[in-house]
Amino acid sequence: MQLSPSLFHALANLERKKAGIDVNWINIADARELTLLGLASRDHQGWKITEAGLEAFKTQSPGPDSEEHTAQILPHRPT
Repeated sequence: MQLSPSLFHALANLERKKAGIDVNWINIADARELTLLGLASRDHQGWKITEAGLEAFKTQSPGPDSEEHTAQILPHRPT
């Protein structure tokens, strides 16, 4: 499954949030769509990336149309 640039950006923000990095905001529409795909969940503390979301993030790369999104955020990828 190839995520749109905005969904990838939201997923990258959730991955960074899980890693303990502050993120400005998560687009609610994108977070809801990620939830429908099983890549995110929501609880009383906010949106969270799921294990499936982490796997999808590892296998995805920003598409060619995502320059405006990736310029705003550098996904956290532990070394």
